[in-house]
Amino acid sequence: MKSLRLSVVLGIFFAGLALTPAFGADWRATVGAQSQDKGRQALAFLPNEIWIHAGDSISWTSVVDEIHTVTFLTDAQSRPPFPVGCPGFSFGAASFDGSTCVTTPPIVSGQTFTVTFPEVGNFKLVCLVHEDMTGVVHVLDADARLPHEQSFYDREGARQAHELLSAENLRAHHHENSANSIAVGIGKIVANGGGHDTVSLMRFVEPELVIRAGTTVEWTNFDPITPHTITFGVEPGNPIPPSGNVTVDADGALHATISSTSDSVHSGFIVSAPQERIGLPQAPLGTTRFRITFTEPGVYPYICALHDDLGMKGRIIVLASEPSH
Repeated sequence: MKSLRLSVVLGIFFAGLALTPAFGADWRATVGAQSQDKGRQALAFLPNEIWIHAGDSISWTSVVDEIHTVTFLTDAQSRPPFPVGCPGFSFGAASFDGSTCVTTPPIVSGQTFTVTFPEVGNFKLVCLVHEDMTGVVHVLDADARLPHEQSFYDREGARQAHELLSAENLRAHHHENSANSIAVGIGKIVANGGGHDTVSLMRFVEPELVIRAGTTVEWTNFDPITPHTITFGVEPGNPIPPSGNVTVDADGALHATISSTSDSVHSGFIVSAPQERIGLPQAPLGTTRFRITFTEPGVYPYICALHDDLGMKGRIIVLASEPSH
């Protein structure tokens, strides 16, 4: 849903661009990495751990088409939705000392945000769009020896991006239970000393099926954190809930019936349950499966309404049912 996503991203980002502060060194890092076809997305700050001096700044530049934020929350602050921000957003540059939240709106390729750190401390960096995309900035006294130079961070960021996007991280899942099943993305969460990175395949695996009328197709999200949708026809204004013609099967999977190529059906978010954390209430089960029964022949294109601009599309070709003998 490129228009929906980019309206949030680009609408106001350049309206309040500020100048980068002139004092201290300016370090550089990137936001995200992607394959040439945009299907593999490294949801990561690259690198995700940097040591600097008080008074220095770091400029983060997005190099991907997926949206991200550069966000520093205060201690114990509840994580806000990315369209809301702190609430509110900073534009171009900001200063963070741990006392007041700082965040960009969603940014995409080519956009840069610079943060100056006037105070000593260890500050967690997060993306409000992707839960398992975190990092840390270690701010040391001005006379402390720094462990690395910019050239190290350039190499480390490139190394992390290469490892995240490698084929070994995203192997296709094979379906043993049904020939009419489609994987809705694949993902993996990776931890290191700086935080969490995620790599996601923004694709329907084997996205085209040929079936007979009366057949039910099942989509399953194999990504541990990234939501997707299965959307036929008109895209909804709010992609989170399912369309009104979706029901729930006894095993918790969502289910709809399509009887015409003009029908619109939307799964809402298909996503794994949140990770469990000690001391917090148990999370509810995730909605990870969506089924559609196709009753009439035709060609039925579909998309993920969140990631179609990255190429996440497919189609179901429905043939007439076999004559009975």
